[in-house]
Amino acid sequence: MLLVAKPILGEEEKAALAAVIEDGWITMGERVRAFERAFADMHDARDAVAVSSCTAGLHLVLAALGLGPGDEVLVPSMTFVATAASVLHVGATPVFVDIERLDLPLMSLSDAAAKCTGRTRAAILVHYAGYLPDRERWRAFAQARGVTLIEDAAHAAGLPGVGTIGDAAVFSFYGNKNMTTAEGGMIVARDDAMRGDAMLERVRMLRAHGMTSGARQRLTGHASGYDVTMLGYNYRMDEFRAAIGLVQLARLPEWNARRQALTERYRRVLESDCPDLALPFPQPRPSANHILPVLLPATVDRQGIMDDLRAEGIQTSVHYAPVHRFTFYRQRFPEVTLPLTEEFARRALSLPLHPDMDDDDVDRVARALARALAKQRETMPP
Repeated sequence: MLLVAKPILGEEEKAALAAVIEDGWITMGERVRAFERAFADMHDARDAVAVSSCTAGLHLVLAALGLGPGDEVLVPSMTFVATAASVLHVGATPVFVDIERLDLPLMSLSDAAAKCTGRTRAAILVHYAGYLPDRERWRAFAQARGVTLIEDAAHAAGLPGVGTIGDAAVFSFYGNKNMTTAEGGMIVARDDAMRGDAMLERVRMLRAHGMTSGARQRLTGHASGYDVTMLGYNYRMDEFRAAIGLVQLARLPEWNARRQALTERYRRVLESDCPDLALPFPQPRPSANHILPVLLPATVDRQGIMDDLRAEGIQTSVHYAPVHRFTFYRQRFPEVTLPLTEEFARRALSLPLHPDMDDDDVDRVARALARALAKQRETMPP
């Protein structure tokens, strides 16, 4: 089966894990700190904080900013559910915003402006599929309204420019991401952000129960005890994940370049073999090319296409079902309608994209998709 996503793990990761076992220190320690510094360096940030997941990172940033009941946070619905859930975790209210266009499935600036109120404290920009939104327009939007921007950069690790739009950016290392630690995440903050280093320091304490020192610091004599100065969480990263992360991070630029090349080939062959498809993001913009979404014709049975491709050994997926249409959110926000998001979600299909693929794999997917579309056209009434 040609998978939609595939982690690349090998001997280097095995050796890194074995080294942690041999050292005997497996909780948050020197490797976590080394991973944080290396990740910050790659993203031109002064520092970074490693956490147990991107979801935990979003929660911590919102908590560090002091958001809570009575506050509103603008979020897209074309995202994984964690984006909205993190807002609810701090007691604030997610306000769902439509996408710009069917070919630009990023949060709409005009709809965000229309939904701003006196209670709007923040907006979470999701870099869907690894594509960056317009930095200058969103910074102007935030400055004019006193809104804090947070980047949900789960799809965008290693992309130049990521982390420079919002006051903080949060990354994911889940198993299907451009680099993985199985589970895990990272937080960076803009150097000129109002809270800057202070935000990261607060996040660092919040991830570990609000304690003023960690076990490693006490073992090495850098601290003799600890105080608890805030209500915190257990969102720490362990040494095993950090060890894998250091290996993966070193290869991330190479893998992202391969994703870019595969995406460019997909665009060429799909335009030729499947001309009735629409490809989002037709205009060049920075991307880590995390997923490869296409937009099927409005009359096509998507499940039928997915079944035909699976029969040929090709996995496909859907990114994403709209968050506001899930039962939990529909019951709490029954009045929300997002026409463009709903139409995009109805027609979107994610094709295989990962660095272990070659050009022949791309051609194989395109040919199979063309056959599946042709089969449906033949059965459609005139």
